[in-house]
Amino acid sequence: MNTSKASAKIGTILYVIWACLHFMAARSVYMLGRSLDPSMIQGRIFQDAFNLLFFSIIAIVIAVTLNWRNNVWGYWINLVTVGVADVGFILFVIVPGHMPVWPGILGPVFWVLATIFSTIAILTADKGATKSQLRSSSTPNERRA
Repeated sequence: MNTSKASAKIGTILYVIWACLHFMAARSVYMLGRSLDPSMIQGRIFQDAFNLLFFSIIAIVIAVTLNWRNNVWGYWINLVTVGVADVGFILFVIVPGHMPVWPGILGPVFWVLATIFSTIAILTADKGATKSQLRSSSTPNERRA
C-alpha cells in the first residue's frame, strides 16, 4: 500500500474516532438538557445535542464513503464540517474554561490528526487519479464537454 492510500485510510479512521467521541458528547449534552426545566435554554441545549449528532453522522458517512478512497470532495467536506464543529467548541467551551482542557482537547486532536493524514493523502496522490476522481464526480454532460 502506498503512502497516499495508507494516509487516506488513517485519516478515515481518525475521522471515525472523532465522530464516535462526538456521538458520546451528543448523548451527554442531550442528558444535560433533560435535566433542565422546559425553557429556551433547554431547547438550545437540545439543539446543540442534535447538531453534535449530525456533525458526527456526516463525518462518518463522508469518511467511510469518500475519505477512504482519498476523494478530493470528501477531503474538503470533512475538513470544513469537522472544522466548523471543533472551532466553535474550542472558542466557546475550552478557551473560556467551561470544560477542562483534558479530556476536552481529544476531539480537536483527532480532527487535526485526521486533517494532517488526509492532507498527506491528497498531496501524495497520483495527480491523474485526482483528476479522474473529479471527472467521475461530474455530470454526464460535463464529461462530454
